[in-house]
Amino acid sequence: MEVKKFLIAVCVFSLAMYGFAQDEAGQGVSSKEASMEINSTAFGHGEFMPVEFTCDGSDKSPNLAFLNVPEEAISLVLLCEDPDAPAGLWVHWVVFNIPPVCKGFGLNIPKTPRPELKINDSLVGFYQGKNDFGKFGYGGPCPPKGPAHRYFFRLFALDINLRFDEEQFEKGISRNRILEAMEGHVIAEAELMGKYKRRE
Repeated sequence: MEVKKFLIAVCVFSLAMYGFAQDEAGQGVSSKEASMEINSTAFGHGEFMPVEFTCDGSDKSPNLAFLNVPEEAISLVLLCEDPDAPAGLWVHWVVFNIPPVCKGFGLNIPKTPRPELKINDSLVGFYQGKNDFGKFGYGGPCPPKGPAHRYFFRLFALDINLRFDEEQFEKGISRNRILEAMEGHVIAEAELMGKYKRRE
């Protein structure tokens, strides 16, 4: 219980600041539990992402809100993926063991394996794996010129914390390894999709 009270400081912003995520038909984004959602004030579901969150800009991670996470959740996982990449699905972000009381991320999460946020003179954190650029943390949209690509921010609520050994942490946990480890432990999920097209 003390850990939960301690980690509540990770929550970066209030739920009241955010509207509901929308799908392209204007309806709420579906999930295994309809109440859990992920959204952003920077772009809506199906909208184009601002350039600051891409390789054409400052490549910083967007602010995100996690809404109505199930009370029974032990941890959260966040993945960002591009299914439209020429070589197949491209992974842009792998985040795991996020405290379930966290209501979201502010702008520009540090690109380190174990980011720490200083809140009320205390350091709290979570874990990041490697993206397909071969780096820890967020790597923004950077598609080849042509049609817009879709970027799916997928939030999962789990009934466990994911455990890996120190060597795996040092090498960087991959998206596939995360999916294997959380199999059978997902109790809710939600999705936010943004688009981006390279400047001509």
